[in-house]
Amino acid sequence: MSFDKPIHRVAVVGTGVIGASWAAQYLARGLDVVASDPAPNAEDNLRNYVDEAWEQLEAIGLSAGASRERLSFTQDSTQALATADLVQENGPERPDFKIKLFQQMDEATPVDSILASSSSGITPSVMQSACQHPERIIVGHPFNPPHIIPLVEVVGGTKTSPEAIQHAMRFYASIGKKPIHLRKELPGHVANRLQAALYREMLHLIDQGVLSVEETDTAVSYGPGLRWGVMGQSLQWHLGGGAGGIEHFMEHLMDPLAAMMKTLGNPEVTPELKQTIVDGVMREAAGRSVDELAQKENEVIIGLLRLRANGASAPLADKKTARA
Repeated sequence: MSFDKPIHRVAVVGTGVIGASWAAQYLARGLDVVASDPAPNAEDNLRNYVDEAWEQLEAIGLSAGASRERLSFTQDSTQALATADLVQENGPERPDFKIKLFQQMDEATPVDSILASSSSGITPSVMQSACQHPERIIVGHPFNPPHIIPLVEVVGGTKTSPEAIQHAMRFYASIGKKPIHLRKELPGHVANRLQAALYREMLHLIDQGVLSVEETDTAVSYGPGLRWGVMGQSLQWHLGGGAGGIEHFMEHLMDPLAAMMKTLGNPEVTPELKQTIVDGVMREAAGRSVDELAQKENEVIIGLLRLRANGASAPLADKKTARA
């Protein structure tokens, strides 16, 4: 089976927060979107979400043909799937549910259409296990909210065609995403595992009384987190090596870093530690709602994306001092 047809029409199955954000992203990139969700008031909630997200998408920049009028909705998922070039599934995170849903979507869609799941933890090999055409099933896992955060983790299962993976990679890149291809299936994929690794050490530091909850967040967001918004850690170490770059870093600084890694903690997450985190986070929030905090975060991220689009994130070629 060839997977190279242009993608003009996307079916969004499941229109909760992730599905609605995906729908907004696809509309902003000039695509037709047909959405489906059996929940009460799903269409109204979806259209309200898209309307609220549109100002953010305008700030990021709309593609030619972008229009909220290109959104249609049906509670009949079979109707939504019949003419879809790509499906973005956003259903509940239960293996039994996913297996049955993908079997149904596999039967209802054209055989050369890509079926992508936003699943954050279930592997594509599980989801494709009951399908007649498993070769076109992938995970296309976004970071929330998909209409703002560029990352998409693309994962194939044991029966997924390499051509389907590459077609999905090209498509996501064409709509402004930053797709990465995971060559092995892992629980939680990759980006969430990186977050979990960092958070494990944060919990250890809090549990040991080294820092408060607020101070650990400050250490991340006002230290390395600022750098991570510009480039990844390996490229950061290239700068950290000074004039000698990554070769100098590996030769002179990697061994001390490796020794430090052996001292990293593996805390027991007790009820008491959970409550410590809750108390600290509520102090940090200082009465601001989750929606207020999310809005502020999105504003800052959009500003960063604008800077990156203008080339402000390019590494400094004349950097002369080593960085810790």
